[in-house]
Amino acid sequence: MQRAVASLAATATLALVLGASPALASGRTGIASTASTGAAQTGEQAGGQVGKVTSDTVQLQLRPDGVLHVKEEIVFEGGTPSRTLVDRTRYDDGNDRLYQVSNLKGEATLTGDTITLKGTSGTVTLEYDVKGAVTPLADAQELRWYAVGGWSVPVEQARVTVSGPAQLQSISCFAGPLTSAISCTEASMDHTGVVADFGQQGLDPGEVLTVVAGYPAGAAQGGPVLERRFELSNAFMLNAFTGGALAGLLVLMLGGVGLLYWTRGRDARVVGSESGSLAAVRNGHFAPPDGVRPGQIGTLMDEQADVIDVTATIVDLAVRSYIRIDEQPRQTYETPDWQLVRLPSAPLSSLMPYERELYDAIFDGRDAVLLSQLKGSFAANLGKVRDALYRDVVTQGWFARRPDTVRTRWTTAGMVLTAAGVLATVALAWFTTYGLIGLALIIAGAALAVGGQYMPAKTVKGSTALAHTLGFREYLAQGDIGTDVPAAQRVELFSRYLPYAVIFDSVDRWARVVSSVTGDGQQADNLYWYHGPAEWDLSRFADSMRTFTMTTSGAISATRQFRSL
Repeated sequence: MQRAVASLAATATLALVLGASPALASGRTGIASTASTGAAQTGEQAGGQVGKVTSDTVQLQLRPDGVLHVKEEIVFEGGTPSRTLVDRTRYDDGNDRLYQVSNLKGEATLTGDTITLKGTSGTVTLEYDVKGAVTPLADAQELRWYAVGGWSVPVEQARVTVSGPAQLQSISCFAGPLTSAISCTEASMDHTGVVADFGQQGLDPGEVLTVVAGYPAGAAQGGPVLERRFELSNAFMLNAFTGGALAGLLVLMLGGVGLLYWTRGRDARVVGSESGSLAAVRNGHFAPPDGVRPGQIGTLMDEQADVIDVTATIVDLAVRSYIRIDEQPRQTYETPDWQLVRLPSAPLSSLMPYERELYDAIFDGRDAVLLSQLKGSFAANLGKVRDALYRDVVTQGWFARRPDTVRTRWTTAGMVLTAAGVLATVALAWFTTYGLIGLALIIAGAALAVGGQYMPAKTVKGSTALAHTLGFREYLAQGDIGTDVPAAQRVELFSRYLPYAVIFDSVDRWARVVSSVTGDGQQADNLYWYHGPAEWDLSRFADSMRTFTMTTSGAISATRQFRSL
């Protein structure tokens, strides 16, 4: 009777003194949360025989260093039982609590969190140490350990004795599932208040006998061993520190990207060049930069060797009498087609390298070829045309380095920085709550990758040529016929400007200018470089030219080398 009264009194004392402890009230998941189910499933031994633990007697000694020394005597029969230790529980919203078991001695093996006894029946004595079972409270310390349980077989009788470096202030115990709040069968202290006894009659497979003992503050060293638990809501926590760090890094890194563009990516400024060129146009002095071809201008303007540059070069070769463009006759619903005819009298030695590459790619030993056939015949050589255009703008002195190489270098650096940011974000999110900070690297890397497209910088010479080009573009956009141009020269002159109109996206308007004049000011059936089918005249030239440039660009862009341009 006295023992039962003491047990009830101890339970009540614990509820009053330590009832507010989060460690006492916390329910844990993790590996141990599945111990009951897993152990129940493994309770049936080989041969269909179900074993049992007849008696499990445990002595717990809390040492001053905070390590809990466990001595356990197990009497079992009918199989080889195993016990799943509780090595991890939920501590708070961001951390798990670890119970680290070490120094196992006795006739058993420890694999991960599982102790497996040796033999099929008998008595086994085990000893091991547990670190992390002590929790400092405001004015006390709490020892909590899952002393018995997690067995794969039933336990008939369990007894636990607890002793420590100071007098006990309170005791309690719980039996059943890991989160059970049902008191165990027995709980009492001896007359000295230093030793506590706990008992439980019958534990099913997987069930646990949890003992709790309260000590004065400072009775033992140490505390809970915590491991951060990854949760997405915690990994990217926004607070004053993470928000300030993210903002600071963004300002620093995006400012660095801006500084790189300011120092490395801006075109060299030529004061007065652009305004002077525009003024010259307004005064009637219109002309492309000296000796500059349409393909070169296209690459100079957008720093890309693209399909429109190649299309304009084909038109330019026709205007300069290297090739002739013959529009093929067709029925109403047939796809339009053109034949490119090589003119044998053309001086090929005067072609620029990229023009010669294109010329050879078009004809490839033939004297004539249909535009519809170019999709497959000259695709392999278009990469050479592109490379030659990039080399040419460097040779002209407009760029210090090839624009495509500059773009690739900075874009690659941005992608590497973005990848590093992703790795940093994952690492910070997994191990800390500062994952938000890693986003700064991702944003900066993305900005550098996108900004890399604008990093090619023109030299002073290139900026001067561009300023002249912009003035010439304004003239072509106006589409006015200069009154000072002799009538006999208008067709040749305006035809010569048509390839530049292709680059400036003014081909329709300028083609109408070309179709409106001839050498004697009258309509003509053909131009010297463009021949139409029967019953075709220059009134249809604008529509024909627009369709030709669109079809040619489509044929070029369909090739692998120019898809990404």
